[in-house]
Amino acid sequence: MNVLSLCDGMSCAQIALKELGIKVDNYYASEIDKNAIKVTQENFPHTIQLGDVTKIDEEILKELPRIDLVCFGSPC
Repeated sequence: MNVLSLCDGMSCAQIALKELGIKVDNYYASEIDKNAIKVTQENFPHTIQLGDVTKIDEEILKELPRIDLVCFGSPC
């Protein structure tokens, strides 16, 4: 499964998927808070950070494999 998490925070969606036993092949995260990114990378080092959600455009999305699940944590 390929996941795109927008406003990822500390990757709670990734924690939930792990707890549910759902295998994630690629997890793409959009987050700008440096501390949240640090927590995510410590817990899930294979997370692919995409940066600011407002800068993700069609060209970036075309480069990603097919996304099976989109998660969104509204910005704080």
